[in-house]
Amino acid sequence: MNITLKKMHNIFIGLGSNLDNPQQQIKDAINLIEEIDDINIIATSSLYETPPVGFLDQPNFINAVIQISSSINYNNLLIKLLDIELKFGRIRKEKNGPRTLDLDILLFDDLILNSESLIIPHPRMHERLFVLIPLLEISPIIQIPKYGSVKNLISGLTMQTIKKVLA
Repeated sequence: MNITLKKMHNIFIGLGSNLDNPQQQIKDAINLIEEIDDINIIATSSLYETPPVGFLDQPNFINAVIQISSSINYNNLLIKLLDIELKFGRIRKEKNGPRTLDLDILLFDDLILNSESLIIPHPRMHERLFVLIPLLEISPIIQIPKYGSVKNLISGLTMQTIKKVLA
């Protein structure tokens, strides 16, 4: 009898939306991610409301972070997440523009990757409270490769407006 053990990866995904009932978009996206074969959701943060970054003339965002466990590789995960974004009508017009759904691989184990299609840890996540606060909520001792403790990163940031959404 041959038994092959799959390596399970510890993965964090950021979710964001500011169009077409963003709270529901995030909840529905989490349900679709959970339906992907070989993905188990370990933790889900609260929802947080934040003002837009960069392109300011748009509605506030709703953001969350989930932690998953999976043996899927990062390229296949990226393809599946992009497919979910398309199902939600994601159109990429301008950088930091409005969107129905944004799904980002934030962390994938302790991997440091800089390819044409994917950068891990996600660029600028260490500067954004809308990523760091939900990340800290679900993983209090989390470290970001190259940047260190999320707690320390948060304490070093200038205050940004972020509000927990009461569901």
